[in-house]
Amino acid sequence: MTAAPQIPLRLVESLRKVDRVAVLTGAGTSAESGIPTFRQAQTGLWSQFSPEELATPMAFAENPKRVWEWYAWRRELVTKARPNPGHLALAQLARRFPQFTLITQNVDGLHQQAGSQEVLELHGNILRTKCSREGRVVEKWTDTPAVPPPCPHCGAHLRPDVVWFHEALPQETLDRAMAAAASCQVFFSIGTSTVVSPAADLPFIAIRNGAVIVEINPEPTPLTESADYVLAGPSGMVLPELLTCLA
Repeated sequence: MTAAPQIPLRLVESLRKVDRVAVLTGAGTSAESGIPTFRQAQTGLWSQFSPEELATPMAFAENPKRVWEWYAWRRELVTKARPNPGHLALAQLARRFPQFTLITQNVDGLHQQAGSQEVLELHGNILRTKCSREGRVVEKWTDTPAVPPPCPHCGAHLRPDVVWFHEALPQETLDRAMAAAASCQVFFSIGTSTVVSPAADLPFIAIRNGAVIVEINPEPTPLTESADYVLAGPSGMVLPELLTCLA
């Protein structure tokens, strides 16, 4: 088993002095709970399809049944997953700072399950369903043979409340994330490849505004050379160790 990297004393001392922290999490954080990444989920029956056939507005318009069933399969995987020590540590870490903003690219809701409050979900949440026409979240609908089921309000297809390729991120959520990145004193980039914009821009916004940058990731990313601290390991090991050092 790989040991967690040693937490630098200077980082611990810095965290004890700051009030404003922002965190961005990506697929690596959820992978530790057994949730496959988007690409890993294209296996078995789904390996024959490209992302453009499974996760775009055009794909849904052309074959809504296929898209709905793929997301139903992924949703089932998510509902079986549980928060890992990294999720739990972030929820505890939030209590140490007057301003703590948790931003995620993940759509699984595991941060909320772990006890994190006010999570900024840049890519939506696979556990929610919305109307494909009006965009309103729909919590209940009548079971019918139709796949996807119809919206109980207008009859349009229901769809997962996630951001597909070629769709814009929710503007208010993105604005809040960018504001947090611009105003924080320490920015954590955790389990994200830092290649998918606009989420990948957030740590660089923090850099331009003078924040200390901490990257937690087993592999190097485009952010690594610019980070003040690089803790090369899985967040489920690094974050609990960081909490211990702060205690």
